[in-house]
Amino acid sequence: MSVVTDSPVHSSSSDDFVAFLDAELNASSPNSSPENEAENEDELEIVRIKRQKFESIEETEGSTSEGIIIRNLEASAEVDVCTHPGSFGNMCIRCGQKLDGEAGVTFGYIHKGLRLHDEEISRLRNADMKSLLCRKKLYLVLDLDHTLLNSTHLAHLSSEESYLFNQTDSLADVSKGSLFKLEHMHMMTKLRPFVRPFLKEASEMFEMYIYTMGDRPYALEMAKLLDPQGEYFNSKVISRDDGTQKHQKGLDVVLGQESAVLILDDTEHAWTKHKDNLILMERYHFFASSCRQFGFSCKSLAELKSDENETDGALAKILQVLKQVHCIYFDKDQEDLVDRDVRQVLSTVRSEVLSGCVILFSRICHGALPSLQKMAEQMGATCLTEIDSSVTHVVATDVGTEKSRWAVKENKILVHPLWIEAANYFWQKQPEENFIIKKKQ
Repeated sequence: MSVVTDSPVHSSSSDDFVAFLDAELNASSPNSSPENEAENEDELEIVRIKRQKFESIEETEGSTSEGIIIRNLEASAEVDVCTHPGSFGNMCIRCGQKLDGEAGVTFGYIHKGLRLHDEEISRLRNADMKSLLCRKKLYLVLDLDHTLLNSTHLAHLSSEESYLFNQTDSLADVSKGSLFKLEHMHMMTKLRPFVRPFLKEASEMFEMYIYTMGDRPYALEMAKLLDPQGEYFNSKVISRDDGTQKHQKGLDVVLGQESAVLILDDTEHAWTKHKDNLILMERYHFFASSCRQFGFSCKSLAELKSDENETDGALAKILQVLKQVHCIYFDKDQEDLVDRDVRQVLSTVRSEVLSGCVILFSRICHGALPSLQKMAEQMGATCLTEIDSSVTHVVATDVGTEKSRWAVKENKILVHPLWIEAANYFWQKQPEENFIIKKKQ
């Protein structure tokens, strides 16, 4: 598969791989004057071998559209001093020598068969980081399902969703639609409201990746729907086939410094090693099958013939968070940019959401309490276990508990646990009146 022709995007920063190799190999070639021919015979043979091997790969696989690899690989005509920074198949990408073993990390989403060694990955990340910071950009890794869109098999549409068959948009001009029927995949996909403005504005602040637990054909199809003009993702579309750990996502396959990467995903446990980089998204359940998948018995948005608010929904709210983090990271003092860590900035922004709130929990399920308490503390709240005059909010599910009755008597704010979860999803303290506990009948 040629990444240039089959990847969703071919960025303006990308160069043709063969042209790159030709330039590098010609720069390494000896002078062609007759008096130098014998002296440089061995070097010519090395160059010839390198060219043949790389051209063979190019004819089979096509060009890589990932500009960072092309810009930063340094060709060398000296085989015996080559550090073997990576390989295509079992051949060194620099000298063409056959290598034993499979050291390093596979970057098959950039180019099939490409593997880079740890030292080269580090070098590429450092080089790209400097380039990115000069453009005042960071990295943003985006999940697909339930974050940017929702998909379902056609056979899984409920009877109340059958009307959707008459409302799908044209695949000939996907930029003007949001609901698509993909006959060849037997699927229907609904883009989340505000996703196109979100991607446009986010692209001005971030170098963006897609990272999904779906397979590669699905990932590429979704990328085409989200980015029909090829403006945002280049070849940076990572599927479950590209990860290094089963059922886990990791930044080891992302060519960006972890200290400059933000992640948007609806599933926290998919990122066990990178929770500090994660912005947890409220799940988008447009189809009934999505609701059932997560154990909800309520009607889907499609069944209700409704949808998220375009200007006040999850993506619009998170875009404001991204802008705030970006602004703090690139403040007036530009001297120490390389040493800054976006995870610390994210933690600071999060800690301001419930700053000043003193929370007392009342009869919350033991399984849910630790998670809620941690969530509240990360947002800057203070959590107590006993009644105290400093308490501002009592979080409960029952108005009849001792602490709930105390809250009413002392004019403390009594709210449902969903108040904390909503603040966590929207990164903003929510109106308490929307989370009043109802008396049990």
